[in-house]
Amino acid sequence: MKTIQFLKTAGSIACVAFALNATAQTAAPAPAAASESMGQHMDDTAITTKAKADLLAAKNVKSTHIHVKTRKGVVSLTGSVPSADDKAAAEEVVQAVKGVSSVKNHLKVTAE
Repeated sequence: MKTIQFLKTAGSIACVAFALNATAQTAAPAPAAASESMGQHMDDTAITTKAKADLLAAKNVKSTHIHVKTRKGVVSLTGSVPSADDKAAAEEVVQAVKGVSSVKNHLKVTAE
């Protein structure tokens, strides 16, 4: 009889420990441990949106195949453009966006 009671107690303790461990693993990380603050993320999103809009509006950039990503103010351009002039113009357009600290231009020149 004592063995059954002991097993029930041990099983209950194991269930509680498992539940606490599962909850601890799914909890959100502390803000201090995050590599990027929410404000920085919002700023990067705004920079990306503005850069994409400016690229589409630019008369001297002839490509809609440009992908824009921003991380901590650094904008990365990937995709393709029809000429070296378009590649340089795209970089100039993005560099002029407020909040951009630098541009990594990985655009490839391909004849369309």
